[in-house]
Amino acid sequence: MAQMKENRKHYFTVEGECEQWYLQWLQNKINTEPASIYKVTLDCPIQKDPVKRAKSLVVTGKTDITHVFDYESDEEVHTAQFRTTLDRMKEAHSLGKEIKYHNGYSNFTFELWMILHKMDCNGSFTHRRQYITPINRAYEENFEDLDQYKHEDNFKRVLGKLTLADVKCAIERAKIIMRRNEEHGYILQQYRKFQYYRENPSLCIWESIERILRECELI
Repeated sequence: MAQMKENRKHYFTVEGECEQWYLQWLQNKINTEPASIYKVTLDCPIQKDPVKRAKSLVVTGKTDITHVFDYESDEEVHTAQFRTTLDRMKEAHSLGKEIKYHNGYSNFTFELWMILHKMDCNGSFTHRRQYITPINRAYEENFEDLDQYKHEDNFKRVLGKLTLADVKCAIERAKIIMRRNEEHGYILQQYRKFQYYRENPSLCIWESIERILRECELI
């Protein structure tokens, strides 16, 4: 009889359905991968407020949570929203539950992370809607806009074209982006002890995904 694998639980908060569907897909891929030394539960409710999420958790001991969200633009309204989210992530640390939030941002959007599974995306965009062109190219689709791409049936069809090997490629491509930002002399912003680039493309969602795959000895 095959030995039962230990289950490791990882906590996230996400701001949209696509991010949640992606993490559910990733959980299934890891749990059906024979080479993984663990099974995983990716606890990923849609909750825009990290403090509400932290207050709702019944946990004992140190708990890490990754908040998956977007740096939507350099417009004042969006930068204010972004920093407010970081404020709330920091506030969640002080609730007395040993909860630590990790930054899982994408600049501009989660679509950047999805594109990196299939191809490079190193060019800077001026608007979020421009991601539809590389999305269509990466997944050989013909979506009219991001709303159509984000429809549940369409997005899950896109997920069906992915493998864990693609996830590993996305991690490496994300690392290259962040390394190039440093080489170009972009300023790594520091706020509430969280780091991010104002320039796009940039992202750090890959860091939490990489930690999970390493723990499972899949990389």
